[in-house]
Amino acid sequence: MHRILIILNDAPYGSERSYNGLRLADSLARKEGVEVRVFLMGDSVMCAKSGQITPQGYYNVERMLKPVLRHGQVATCGTCMEARGMTPDMLAGGVHKGTLEELTDWTLWSDRILNF
Repeated sequence: MHRILIILNDAPYGSERSYNGLRLADSLARKEGVEVRVFLMGDSVMCAKSGQITPQGYYNVERMLKPVLRHGQVATCGTCMEARGMTPDMLAGGVHKGTLEELTDWTLWSDRILNF
């Protein structure tokens, strides 16, 4: 079993770092014997905001979380959420408000950590 933690830091739009991190998370989560967890920190907590509307043909980061959630877990930094005025009821379905303690546990759980 491969256990992979992906930590995202950038905003969902403007840069493609979070987009590419979620693409990789989805691809990894679909592999046999791989468990993926994604932790959103800093501006990347906005990736988990529900109700995102993007132009036709443009990627939607909220929708990109769904396949990852089918095969893994996604958490947001609670402190980072609060700093941006986000509350747990604003999170996309399946994403939960996490803590630094949870990120610590996930770090110790993982075989590999990827940071975007």
